[in-house]
Amino acid sequence: MLPWLPKKWRTPAYVAIGVFLVIFLLMVVDYLRLARMADRRLAEGPFALSTEILAAPETIAVGESMTANDLLGKLERSGYRRSAGDPAGWFAAQGNSVQISPGSGSGAARVQVQFAQGKIAGIVLLDNRSPLQEYPLAPQLLTDLSENREKRRLVHFSEIPQSLVKALCAVEDKRFFQHGGFDYRRAVKAAMVDFKDGRKQQGASTLTMQLARALWLHPQKSWRRKFEEILITYHLEHVLSKQEIFEDYANQIFFGMRGPYSINGFGEASRMYFGKDLSQIDTAEAALLAGIVQRPSYFNPFRNPERTISRRNLVLELMKRNGELSDADYRTAVAAPLKLASQAGGEAENSYFLSMMNDELQSALGDSTRQSRTVVATLDPQLQRAAEAAVRSGMEGVDKQLHLSGVRPQVALIALDPHTGEIKALVGGRNYSESQLNHVLASRQPGSVFKPFVYAAAIDTALDGSSKTFTPASLVTDEATAFSFGSQTYQPKDYHGDYQGDVTLRTALAESLNVASVSLAEQIGYARVVKVAREAGLGNVQPTPSVALGSYEATPLDIAAAYTVFANQGMWVKPTTIKQVSAADGSVLIQHHPYTRQAIDPRVAYITLNMMQEVLRSGTGASARSRGFLLPAAGKTGTSRDGWFAGFTSELLCVVWVGFDDNRDLKLEGAKSALPIWTEFMKQASQFAPYRSAHEFRPVSGVVSAQICGDTGELAGPACPRSRSEVFIDGTQPTTLCTTHSALSEERTGGQ
Repeated sequence: MLPWLPKKWRTPAYVAIGVFLVIFLLMVVDYLRLARMADRRLAEGPFALSTEILAAPETIAVGESMTANDLLGKLERSGYRRSAGDPAGWFAAQGNSVQISPGSGSGAARVQVQFAQGKIAGIVLLDNRSPLQEYPLAPQLLTDLSENREKRRLVHFSEIPQSLVKALCAVEDKRFFQHGGFDYRRAVKAAMVDFKDGRKQQGASTLTMQLARALWLHPQKSWRRKFEEILITYHLEHVLSKQEIFEDYANQIFFGMRGPYSINGFGEASRMYFGKDLSQIDTAEAALLAGIVQRPSYFNPFRNPERTISRRNLVLELMKRNGELSDADYRTAVAAPLKLASQAGGEAENSYFLSMMNDELQSALGDSTRQSRTVVATLDPQLQRAAEAAVRSGMEGVDKQLHLSGVRPQVALIALDPHTGEIKALVGGRNYSESQLNHVLASRQPGSVFKPFVYAAAIDTALDGSSKTFTPASLVTDEATAFSFGSQTYQPKDYHGDYQGDVTLRTALAESLNVASVSLAEQIGYARVVKVAREAGLGNVQPTPSVALGSYEATPLDIAAAYTVFANQGMWVKPTTIKQVSAADGSVLIQHHPYTRQAIDPRVAYITLNMMQEVLRSGTGASARSRGFLLPAAGKTGTSRDGWFAGFTSELLCVVWVGFDDNRDLKLEGAKSALPIWTEFMKQASQFAPYRSAHEFRPVSGVVSAQICGDTGELAGPACPRSRSEVFIDGTQPTTLCTTHSALSEERTGGQ
């Protein structure tokens, strides 16, 4: 045995010593390797690959409808604390006023916000008592996302309620703050119980061991992994404080899946289960979170409430047994009902937006995505909440109208700034936990929301020397007609089956007359309609008669982008979910600058917009006004198999779609399905400072007005019974007086 060794070293004792030294040396080498790996990760931060997602900053303004309690909620969601002097920023309520002290390094001023009669009465700088009209709040943290599609909300140990610290230690690691990483007494006890029962059921892993396993090691069970876990645990206990270990554990622990996302950490779990910040949970809620840790799916409170309550009560019993909970507090917590956040609303629905934002981030940065540490998103939290509320109430109304008992229709809402393309609110469906399909990105027939592009193409005839020029006052015939195209015949019908004869283009668009719209498209040429639509980003259209009625599919996102040409003087604006992306060193990786291009002539855009205002004034969208939305706006209803409404003010553009996933006919027009949701959302949006300043749409150069006869479209004479003002591209306005009514007048007066 080992002939190359001296004879005296060939004895079993020496060989055993040699083997021990080799194993010891390998252990040292392995420990140093693991220690370097752990130190490198700790130096970066254990969550260095997470990206902090911030919402767009909210702004409050004098005159805005808001109570002190409303503001307190905003401040808590923006990360301000109630503790005076907190470096993260703090606030204090004082009667009818709220003092705001931003975090150190924010550069923002300290202010006092005063309230009266349900509104912000004043905003005053505390340093010099100067009044302000507006004040920006710190941006709200939406979540932290990792490259592994993990969602977490990082918290510091000081922000973790002591009730949660005690609950977690009671159920997972009673002696965490006393042992050095390994609880030998617990391990021996667990081994004895397992030996007695003849099966492994007692766990002996400490919180430090669980953290080592979760952050640094692969999940496969093996002796080598257990050995590495022990080495990393030993190292963590020597380089980190107990508070730091607990903090990292609290930010890492797995709480199950929410759609395609992994929910990690108590901060995100508190938002998911209770809809509140971790600092606001009570003892019963802390015990529930601590109890879920063992088996997140098995103890999911949404699916297994009774099982979860039983587990929560066990944790409370352990806390009482450990002297961490009095008998009275124990009885109160055990009796507490399970109060969970709605799965159909709240911050969970941000996930549609976050998923879309993540795709845009990957596309923009490619391999550099891992460098991103902070993303300021375009999402406006107050608009997002308004969108979710409008969708919930609106879809309840849809369900009632349809008398549904089975599969319910789906919904999509997207709202953006028409000048920058920044997406401010997005709802991709009724319930993200049930369906992760983002219907904002789903292609469907847009129906009549496409018609404005037909009418824009008609107005455009004034600019290229066409033999026949169309204006809003031009007449088009609305009567039963069969249109020939190639070897086929196309025979559309008006929605309600009533035909109106000769009507102006303004009336035809406002009343959404199908036959008149196809007739107009035929006269100007289907290719012209397609050209205008494609310039507006609607590429999936073909020059056929049905194009005039929106038969070619588009997504709500496509329609929202296309409508920016009307709201933005003919300029198409690319939608985005990202304002800014920064790396860990503070360098800016992405800074959003609106991507625009001129799609149609500003004069054409304005006149089409002006006709779309008639939709809300007297046409198919007039119920928006009777429902209480009064700001200057333009829009268009749409009905295919689905219901649509797309509309905008000078400050905000919104598209709503309602329909079935299986493409069956909704049998409910857009004015009764999508429009009520749009209206409710825009009413709420008009209460917020950035959007309530919507103004009348300003005419562009080259557009003139003329008083015309409402029946003939000619210049109005004294005998015309219905005269009105109409807009024209300069040079296309009528120049002759209405002959029809002047002739009738002459007949009545005998030519005198």
